[in-house]
Amino acid sequence: MRRAYIGLGSNLEDPHQQVRDALQELDHIPHTRVIAHSSLYRSDPVGPPGQPDYINAVAALDTALEPEQLLDALQAIEQAHQRVRKIHWGPRTLDLDILLFANLTLATERLTVPHAWMLERNFVLWPLAEITPELRLPDGSALSSHLIHCPLGTLERISL
Repeated sequence: MRRAYIGLGSNLEDPHQQVRDALQELDHIPHTRVIAHSSLYRSDPVGPPGQPDYINAVAALDTALEPEQLLDALQAIEQAHQRVRKIHWGPRTLDLDILLFANLTLATERLTVPHAWMLERNFVLWPLAEITPELRLPDGSALSSHLIHCPLGTLERISL
């Protein structure tokens, strides 16, 4: 089993419930179990203007799957939530991203790990730090050292 961290986000069709449901569905992925998850966070949208705010969270999984197998399972959950990919960084019912997978660094046509934008996104770093404050990234840097450069700003921690 290897540890993976998944970013969850939604800003359409009851985002709170979309993320809550997805957290439960992650535990039904074969050969995978949810170890921990953060609180929910409200964040400003990234991308085209005029979008509703997002609800975000991060989950820690232990999985026997390979990275792209896990990606397939995450995309199947997105599809079950009627995810439509029309506008890059546009509104969505559910977005599930592999942030980290074990201590791997990957760059394939389908998957980049660590996630390409994670160090610039407070809605990823702060929930991740909530569940694993001592985390070290594949490059050896401490997660806590990146929080300094990615302030909370308008990010708001809310309950489940």
